[in-house]
Amino acid sequence: MIAGLPEEEYFSSGHRACAGCGEILAVRHALKASGKNTIAVMATGCMEVVSTPYPESSWKVPWVHGAFENHPAIASGIDAALKALGKRDKINLLVFGGDGAYFDIGFQALSGALERGHKATYICTDDEAYMNTGVQRSGATPPFGATTTSPAGKKIHGKQQAKKPLPLIVAAHGIRYVATASVSNIQDYYKKVQKALATEGPSFIHVFTPCPTGWYYDSADTIEIARLAVECRFQPIYEIENGALKFTSKIENPKPVAEYLQKQGRFKHLGKEETEFVQKYVDERYNFLLELEKQKKAFDVLL
Repeated sequence: MIAGLPEEEYFSSGHRACAGCGEILAVRHALKASGKNTIAVMATGCMEVVSTPYPESSWKVPWVHGAFENHPAIASGIDAALKALGKRDKINLLVFGGDGAYFDIGFQALSGALERGHKATYICTDDEAYMNTGVQRSGATPPFGATTTSPAGKKIHGKQQAKKPLPLIVAAHGIRYVATASVSNIQDYYKKVQKALATEGPSFIHVFTPCPTGWYYDSADTIEIARLAVECRFQPIYEIENGALKFTSKIENPKPVAEYLQKQGRFKHLGKEETEFVQKYVDERYNFLLELEKQKKAFDVLL
């Protein structure tokens, strides 16, 4: 039990998630924030598989499974149906997807739902690869991350591309609430889900959810890994509310990124040069966000 959070559970224990799964924490506590009057839509992925092995289900609220590429469109239909029934203000609509579902395959449907203005809270649980199908690289996999489709070799040291800045891309759609969060701070995440649900129109939360199976670390270390990601600025924590970006956990004296990388097998191949590259990459991205924060209303022209 986490202080300040309700005791009522809308996601049952006994699911099939791996020990130390970060995603399951994000799903469980989003439901605590939304309460019993909730409809959940979920893309294919780990959470769908572990929570609904036929004929069982961990969900205590109405739940709809959709494909990677269309679950935001399903949510759009639910939003329209609730409006037609005169029940839209009484029901919370949560739309869950992993990084594969939102960064990649389902991005088109997400973009369309945001552009049309359907009221739903879209939650991206980011474990930085396609874990359910065998740890393939995604648009969320960071530079030099080793996956089964971006293996670390002598000449190519894991994924060569940068991580897609999805929260900023979503904010550029002109929606009123975008936030990032981490399972290392559940109270912050819980408050952001509540704020998102209360927002007019669509809202989006990107929550960082480490995966012991795909990242190759001890299952007892999930929260430590998530916390280190924040403390070294690898995972920035902020809100973009009504066009203004504001850090909700600003790291003034960051830990070295190497401290984070060294705890995961997916980065064990990195040498000094690659580690310095990742440090520079993290610093530049964080400083860019700091500049956006100084602008006060970086996205308000899009609202």
